[in-house]
This record gives sequence, C-alpha cells and structure tokens, in this order.
Amino acid sequence: MAGFIQIIEFQTSRIEEIEQLGRPSRSGGTPATFRRILATADRDRPGTYLHIVEFDSYVSAMENSRRPETTEFAARFAELCDGPPVFRNLDVRWEEKD
Repeated sequence: MAGFIQIIEFQTSRIEEIEQLGRPSRSGGTPATFRRILATADRDRPGTYLHIVEFDSYVSAMENSRRPETTEFAARFAELCDGPPVFRNLDVRWEEKD
C-alpha cells in the first residue's frame, strides 16, 4: 500500500506544552487528514523529539498543510521549539506487516 510519511524532528525544553498543543479535542472539528501520528523521544539525544505522521498520500498531506488550523498549529509549535524543526517528506515504497 502506497502512502506518505512526514517526519518532524525538533528540539525543545517545553515538551509538555507541545504535547498539550498536539492533543486537542477532535469533537466538533473537521476530520483529520492523517492516518496516524507517533510522537517519539530520541533516547540518545535528550530534548530531541520526532513526530512521525502517516498520510494516505502526498496529496492528503498537502491538503492538511493548507488547512487554517494546521497553519495556526505550526506557528504555535515553532514558538515552543528551541530551534527550527526539520521536516522529512517520505513516499512509502513498500511495507510489511505481521
């Protein structure tokens, strides 16, 4: 199954605030365009985190990027980071599951 993954790597000393920002109530809002989000912490680099966001396609990821709520989230997210986040945009070539 093809898909698209975006990895966002960032450093912050305010991870609790970022986690609160990233977990808004979805009731009454527009449906999410992503399949899944994994929030991870780098064990070897304290204060470094990666969010792995799975989409059905590059097109759905770009639709998500154009949403006003995504623009607002990105601005608030950047304010909580200790430096600019790094984005990796990955086309899924193949996957294997148990």
